[in-house]
Amino acid sequence: MRKTLKPLAVALALTPLIATASLPPYAPVTDNRLANPEPQNWLSYRGNYASWGYSSLKQINTQNVAKLKLAWAYSTGMTEGHQSPPIVNNGYMYITTPNNQVIAFEAATGKELWRYKKAIPEELQQLHPTNRGVALYGNKLYLATTDATLVALDAVTGKELWKTAVADWKKGYYMTLAPLAAKGKIMVGSSGGEYGIRGFIAAFDAETGKEAWRTHTVAGPGEPGGDTWPADTYKRGGGSVWITGSYDPETNLAYWGVGNAGPWMPDTRAGDNLYANSTIALDVDTGKLKGYHQYHWNDGWDWDEVSAPLLIDLERNGKKFKSLVHAGRNGYLWLLERTSSKINFVDAWPYVTQNVFKSIDPKTGRPTYDPARTPGTGKTVNFCPSLWGGKDWPPEAYNPGTGLLYIPANNNLCSELTGEPAKYNAGELYIGVSIDNILTNVRMDDKARKHVGEVQAWDIKTGKKVWTHTYPEMNWGPLLSTGGDLVFGGGTNDRKFRAFDATNGKVLWEFPTNSGVTGVPSTFEIDGEQYVAVQSGWGVDAQRMQGAFDAVLPHKTVVPQGGVLLVFKLEQ
Repeated sequence: MRKTLKPLAVALALTPLIATASLPPYAPVTDNRLANPEPQNWLSYRGNYASWGYSSLKQINTQNVAKLKLAWAYSTGMTEGHQSPPIVNNGYMYITTPNNQVIAFEAATGKELWRYKKAIPEELQQLHPTNRGVALYGNKLYLATTDATLVALDAVTGKELWKTAVADWKKGYYMTLAPLAAKGKIMVGSSGGEYGIRGFIAAFDAETGKEAWRTHTVAGPGEPGGDTWPADTYKRGGGSVWITGSYDPETNLAYWGVGNAGPWMPDTRAGDNLYANSTIALDVDTGKLKGYHQYHWNDGWDWDEVSAPLLIDLERNGKKFKSLVHAGRNGYLWLLERTSSKINFVDAWPYVTQNVFKSIDPKTGRPTYDPARTPGTGKTVNFCPSLWGGKDWPPEAYNPGTGLLYIPANNNLCSELTGEPAKYNAGELYIGVSIDNILTNVRMDDKARKHVGEVQAWDIKTGKKVWTHTYPEMNWGPLLSTGGDLVFGGGTNDRKFRAFDATNGKVLWEFPTNSGVTGVPSTFEIDGEQYVAVQSGWGVDAQRMQGAFDAVLPHKTVVPQGGVLLVFKLEQ
């Protein structure tokens, strides 16, 4: 499970390779632009604060997407998981790669403008060698690093302006997420739940890097929810935050997904274990907790619920309300209501095979478990979905035109885990399941041997599934939806990047890439031409799942590694 990469030798930005004379003056990224992003740009992790993964651009559409051709490509020089979206601001493009690297390009041509690398300490063992992108704010670019540091760069030159230590990497803290920028603050969350850290979200002044507030995702003594952790287990309770949050400017609340509790075996920490496996709402000015919903309590399945919910205004049963939508790793699709003071449960239903929940409380959404499917120390259980969930971190997408939610799912797949005692040592794995068990956890029945990966489309107003596209094996592909009635995504071990008809799921175009696509796609427009961009680069948990499949299937699949940025446009 542990993956070691040699540290990079370069700590500071390299000299810019070319002049930017062919580009317009850099346009500062303001709160208003982030709240109302221009269609021609892709300014943040999911394109807007609501985390839709949607662009209204429609030059590329269902009628002409078959003519999509490669405009340019760029090899990053890195292996492992290339997962960040290409961020574009008026012709300037930015990607991140594993090993704390940022590369800036001229978006239309692929010319490299500059490259920044921050050295990783030699002693640091990377559990998840990846990075999910940058935040733009003002004239700066912000990077959250593997060694738990927040770095501010000049967006035009790549010059390092400041860096702030967020947490102690020697104790197992690290960061992989794209920061969230709002109201003069840069917000980040901590990874490291497998090392017995206490998760948090912290905000820093965008100009100075000074910490503004820090809110722990694992409640402690004297705090609301502190009584849901026995003794001092909260100190090592996990609750990682490793996916960028959503933000509602009207209420000034940021919504973050929180990972599972640690160690994995629930009998070691009796109680609900707030706020693990929850969506929490934080006031951006103060960091104060304003609401939460816990998707499942006292987790024992490694079902991190780190994906940020999508903020969608809906009408349901004749009533209009502001919703939070989340395709849970626990295999249920959750529909919640967001208000300025709390989060209310509305509805939930399974979108993949799920045999752990016996029922869901119709008022609170609290599930009741099947004890035979609940892990424990010295106990072996089989459960569905697998520990990678119905959907892992790869984000859903929403299209306001079709009214559909698109989910990159893994169906029919189950896991088997045997709990064992866990001993805490700072900076060492603190899981409660053997590494061998994790690497070979997959259990497949006849349905799973027919297919696992899916792209699903749901009408969330009615709770009805509209279409499904299936893959023989896994799907780790983040999705992009567009005004051209298209859905783009990769995620399969055949290395292909695809475009689907958003209304019926028909595959309209596909492109064989160098590696597997686990990158977040984006789209933008320059001089009247629309482009679609994505990084190809297999690794991290996609490869770990591939290894688990290889252990139980009669064949083995080799997915080559090596990061490449691919940018497409229509053939002229």
